[in-house]
Amino acid sequence: MENIVLDTNCLISSLKRTSIYYPIWRDFILGKYCLCFSDEILDEYEEIIEQRTGSAEIAHSVVNAIINRSNTRHIEVYYHFDLIKADKDDNKFVDCAIKATAKYIVSNDHHFDILKQIPFPKVEVIDINKFIEELSKY
Repeated sequence: MENIVLDTNCLISSLKRTSIYYPIWRDFILGKYCLCFSDEILDEYEEIIEQRTGSAEIAHSVVNAIINRSNTRHIEVYYHFDLIKADKDDNKFVDCAIKATAKYIVSNDHHFDILKQIPFPKVEVIDINKFIEELSKY
């Protein structure tokens, strides 16, 4: 089972059953991949889901679902690589991916493109559509 890190927008895009990206959430629930997260990432998930849905209850339910799955890894991040300068807030995903030895970060955010130019530590980023393709192989 591959370790991955999901950018917040990709997670949110996958939550609605009518979304073309729903297979990401469904396959997470089915245990097809291991979702890695840090406390910072969970906090952002909860904050943004609540903003988008207007419901603290929905946000809390999603975060609880993530925390309580056996196919998740809570990552304690002690070192900050500061690899993304354009949007420093995105570094929490990079630091988590490095510590978790994640196969990749799933994101459509172009701030992550800088990682293609950094040879070490190597962090692969794929977009949400490519991740859907990868999931269909399992």
